[in-house]
Amino acid sequence: MKLDIRPLRDNDRAEWTRLWTGYLEFYESTLPDEVYEATFTRLLDPAMTDMHGLIAEQDGKPCGLVHYLFHRHCWRTEDVCYLQDLYVDPQTRGGGVGRALIEAVYAAADRNGTPSVYWMTQEFNYRGRMLYDQVAARTPFIKYQR
Repeated sequence: MKLDIRPLRDNDRAEWTRLWTGYLEFYESTLPDEVYEATFTRLLDPAMTDMHGLIAEQDGKPCGLVHYLFHRHCWRTEDVCYLQDLYVDPQTRGGGVGRALIEAVYAAADRNGTPSVYWMTQEFNYRGRMLYDQVAARTPFIKYQR
């Protein structure tokens, strides 16, 4: 099977919506339509150089996505990269798509001069965490949120 990772395109809206909805459902979340619209628009806006989206295609069919953001950091002179959303279709999992999407974000961060890439996941995401333990170091931080 041929796997391609490429930037999100305007004509990806339907498949992107399907994939991102799957991601949100996995995390037992929903978002209003205006958030979908704003997020897709931001991901495609060339003026928004801090926000990016990639699509994974296996044999030409979209099967995964990743969103990532570059932002400043008080402890570094260079930006850091937050890998915000990573999703692979359930029937495609275990075939290297998730790893390829993470590596594509690593490559984008390297091109940007951004050595630090980080993300969060739910404790119950056991299958994802098995991959994450192979490609990154787990930190001891606990997230708090208002």
